[in-house]
Amino acid sequence: MLTRRRTLQGTLATAGALVIAKPGIIKAQSKGPVKVSYSEVVRSILYAPAYVAISNGMFKDAGLDVTMTTANGGDKLMPLLLTGAADIGLIGPEVPIYVLNSDSPLKTRIFCGLTTTDGFMLMGREKVAKFEWSMLKGKEILGFRPGSTPLLYLEAAMRQNGIDPLKDVKLNNNVAIPARVGSWLAGQNQFGIFTEPDPSQLEIDGKAYFMASIGETIGPADYTVFCATDKYIKEQPETVQAWTNAVNKAMGWCQTASVPDLVKALEPFFPGISQQAIAGACERYRRLGMWKKTPVIDEKPIEKFQDILVGGRVLEQSKRVKFADLVTNDFARKAK
Repeated sequence: MLTRRRTLQGTLATAGALVIAKPGIIKAQSKGPVKVSYSEVVRSILYAPAYVAISNGMFKDAGLDVTMTTANGGDKLMPLLLTGAADIGLIGPEVPIYVLNSDSPLKTRIFCGLTTTDGFMLMGREKVAKFEWSMLKGKEILGFRPGSTPLLYLEAAMRQNGIDPLKDVKLNNNVAIPARVGSWLAGQNQFGIFTEPDPSQLEIDGKAYFMASIGETIGPADYTVFCATDKYIKEQPETVQAWTNAVNKAMGWCQTASVPDLVKALEPFFPGISQQAIAGACERYRRLGMWKKTPVIDEKPIEKFQDILVGGRVLEQSKRVKFADLVTNDFARKAK
C-alpha cells in the first residue's frame, strides 16, 4: 500500500469579526470585504464554476475578497490548509480522508461539491476509428502522481475494462504537473491522461487524439470538492456560507451560459490557450455533465470514491471513513 502523505500541523490565522449583512452576504465590521486565501489543486477548466465566481464577481457580491493560488498537487495543498496559509482548498476527497486517518490533531471537512466525476481525458498519439481499452496493453501511459485521484480513476477505469494497471501497461507517474504537456510533446508515452483545456488544445494542434473520458467510464463519484479545517469552519461559518452561496450561483450560470460567455469568463485564467480550445473544453465538460448542478454532496458517490481508493490500494478497507465525519452539507443545503 502506498504510504499516506505526511501532513503538516498548525493553526489557522484568525480573521476579523464578521456580521451578516443579508443572507449569504457578509461584511467585516468597518473593514470592507472579508479576505479569503484560496488554493486550487491544479488549473483546469473542470473547475469552471470556481473561476466564474471570481471573474463574474459572485464572490465579491457575497462580501468576499478572494486571493487564489494553484498548489499543483493535493500533497502540496493540504499543508497550506493545515498551517493556515490557505483558508479554503479545492482538492480531491482522498486528501481529507488521509488526514482523518492521520495523527494530525487538525482535520479537514468537505463543505461544498464542485465536480461530478473525473475530468481527465485519455489521449493517444494515433487516431483510431473506435477506441478499445485492449489497445493499452503493452503500452506506455503518462499517468499522474502516485496516490492522486487522476491516477486512481485511470487505474479503476482500466480494471473495469479488463486491464491490469500493474501488469498490462507501463504507467509513468513521475512527471511533474507543469511539465506533463511538454513531456508529451517531446514524444514520451503512447497514451496519456490530460485535463481540459490541454486535451482540446492538443487536438487542435494535431498532437493528440481523444480516446475516452475517464469520468464517463467510471460514472458519478465526487472528484473535486471545497474543504477547510474544522477549526476554520467553526470560527468562520458566515464566510463558508457566503463561499458556498457564490459557488452555487456560479454553478447555475455555467449550466445555462452561452459558450462565448463561458470563454470570456475563463480566458483570463488560461493564458496561451486558444479561445477555440477553451470553447471545446467547455462544450465537452458540459456535454458530459462534469459540473455539479448543486453544491450538495450525496453519500453514494463518496462511498464509490472510497471503493476506488480501496481498489487502488491507497486505503485499507478498515480505514474507510464515515460520511458524516468527512462531509458537512449544512452550508450546501442553505445555499441561496
